[in-house]
Amino acid sequence: MIRLVIVDDHPVVRAGLVGMLSDEPGFEVVGEASDGDQATRITAATSPDVVLMDLRMPGVDGVAATARITAEGNAKVLILTTYESDDQILAAIEAGASGYLLKAAPQAEIVAGIRSVAAGQTALSPQVAVRLVERMRAPAAETVLTARETEVLRLVAAGHSNKQIALALGIGESTVKTHLLKVFDKLGVADRTRAVTLAMERGLLRD
Repeated sequence: MIRLVIVDDHPVVRAGLVGMLSDEPGFEVVGEASDGDQATRITAATSPDVVLMDLRMPGVDGVAATARITAEGNAKVLILTTYESDDQILAAIEAGASGYLLKAAPQAEIVAGIRSVAAGQTALSPQVAVRLVERMRAPAAETVLTARETEVLRLVAAGHSNKQIALALGIGESTVKTHLLKVFDKLGVADRTRAVTLAMERGLLRD
């Protein structure tokens, strides 16, 4: 019997998944959660084999929750979401997810994915697999940040807010936001945390 926890902030979607998977032979839904924090607590309390995880949720999102759950090592995480941007796929996999499927996938694909992940294998939707292969084959383009963009990102990495950065550099807060948007675009990311992480990985914040 494969024990499951279903995590999705939309009650109707969550109920649909619970109903679908509860009727599947060999599956038992042992818990539900509507956000990442709740998912972490319920997973710790129920010890499922697989956690079906949505990505975009209020509070603690799916990527952060995946990192917490996989760090404990007691459950596999299978992302089940409507989103498939390169950054989201990579962030989820880097957080420890064992698979990434789309909600639009046929029921048979989702069921097979759960069984694969429970067995210690990887499950990727065809669309996601293609995106990952293309990403790996693409030549690594050198990212070049301006001196000011690097200054701003260094201060972000140090934990400063946009207002604090503006005061430190003697520029307007709107200018700080503009620099950050340019950094996000160059790095292909959507948030400050991922921008800092990726910039560090690429050696862009070295002295």
